[in-house]
Amino acid sequence: MTSPAGRRADYRLTFVVLAVGVSTFSLLQSLVSPVLMLLEHTLHTDQSTVTWVLTAYLLSASVCTPIIGRIGDMIGKKKVLVAVLATLAVGSALAALATSISVMIIARVIQGAGGGLIPLAFGIVRDEFPRDKVPGAVGAIAALLAVGGGLGLVLAGPIVNLLDYHWLFWIPCGAMVVAAVMTFFVVPESLVRTPGRINWLAAVLLSGWLVALLLGVSQAPAWGWSSVSVLGLLVASVLLAVCWVVVELRSQQPLIDMRMMRIPAVWATNLVALLFGVGMYSIFVFLPEFVQTPTSTGYGFGSSITESGLIVLPMSVSMFGFGVLSGRLANRFSAKAVLVLGSALSVAPLLIMAFAHGQIWEIAVATLLLGAGFGLAFSAMSNIIVDSVPSSQTGVASGMNANIRTIGGSIGAAAMASVVTSGASPGGLPKESGYTAGFAMLAGALLLAALAGLLIPPLRGLRDQHQQEQAAMSHPELAIVAGGTLVGDEPE
Repeated sequence: MTSPAGRRADYRLTFVVLAVGVSTFSLLQSLVSPVLMLLEHTLHTDQSTVTWVLTAYLLSASVCTPIIGRIGDMIGKKKVLVAVLATLAVGSALAALATSISVMIIARVIQGAGGGLIPLAFGIVRDEFPRDKVPGAVGAIAALLAVGGGLGLVLAGPIVNLLDYHWLFWIPCGAMVVAAVMTFFVVPESLVRTPGRINWLAAVLLSGWLVALLLGVSQAPAWGWSSVSVLGLLVASVLLAVCWVVVELRSQQPLIDMRMMRIPAVWATNLVALLFGVGMYSIFVFLPEFVQTPTSTGYGFGSSITESGLIVLPMSVSMFGFGVLSGRLANRFSAKAVLVLGSALSVAPLLIMAFAHGQIWEIAVATLLLGAGFGLAFSAMSNIIVDSVPSSQTGVASGMNANIRTIGGSIGAAAMASVVTSGASPGGLPKESGYTAGFAMLAGALLLAALAGLLIPPLRGLRDQHQQEQAAMSHPELAIVAGGTLVGDEPE
């Protein structure tokens, strides 16, 4: 939007509006996690099925994020952002009114379309912000996505106690309506358009291999890992994934740019993001359920929804604090070093959760350490992506990184559900060994993330190269020689 004088809206006001939408979307990722056990009883279902309240949301976000981002590039980011916020409001209202698990899962699929907020927000930042403000704004939005997820675990209990679980959806619904109105009146429509079309074949294949994989993994405990159905789904997911990669490579306008994935710093960081998604979203789902398990089982703490939120509060606090500290550490050492440190630091608390089930303070300490690791790593990931690609590709690359993290989350949630519920009696609570194996699996994923971080090459050369390219674009009369010195055009 422009003022009567013809000036575009202040970028700082635009950031506030984007922050409201992104924060609310982030809260929706985890706000329902502490009440899954309550939803299980209220909607008359079992633990394996109720996990799809989160898995369906992540699956939908994984598919919708690149599609909506592409539509925004084609027809205008502002109008698509308003439509996405309105869709999120509708999905939240439907979830608030749901009386069965089927309707709840459908509502969460609709809410998953909100994943499109991520590339739209990054794209608007890229188009509207001063060039030197783009990396900081991208990092702040990435931090909001991480911190908001942790705060959802804390806020769920007080909301349920003061109101009821329906307000976990009514409140975000209201926030999305406000964000949509603010976007309409405040956010300027981007002047940048990218002509093209949606690669619907790639979208169908992406949906197909993710659904086949998640359904096979989540149903394996009930159907048996060696059953024809599970093996068929897993084989189908591999075949569809291969076809999807081939289609994306041949496409001039891919949903997920496989050519960009070939950049060593980008693919290594995205691999870290995938593994972090496996760990983070699984913690959001299963840690509250673990501490809420009755003490009669021999391993639970019988915590209320509010108490389980307070137990994970240290994670949100340390995630924010170390997320802010991450940038300073990256400047002194390197973003790669901070990413590896954050990944390695996250392994120990997951092992504590796997084996230390005697005292509640042990879990609280583990969440404090886990938040520190997540905070360091998430901010470092954003900085590495920004430094690895030209400024014109910042939004696309950052959105792709966030989407891959979401894909990891959907896979991790389904895998964790399969491991935790394995061996549980029908309709009964999981065995302690299920949680031990599950948290140990997550520790293994974060250890692999630390090792993947070592594969990231030095970034200083890439950063200098992109600065030279930017200087050349700003001053076309200058040419960049191999040594990096700017010289005038050669005489005719």
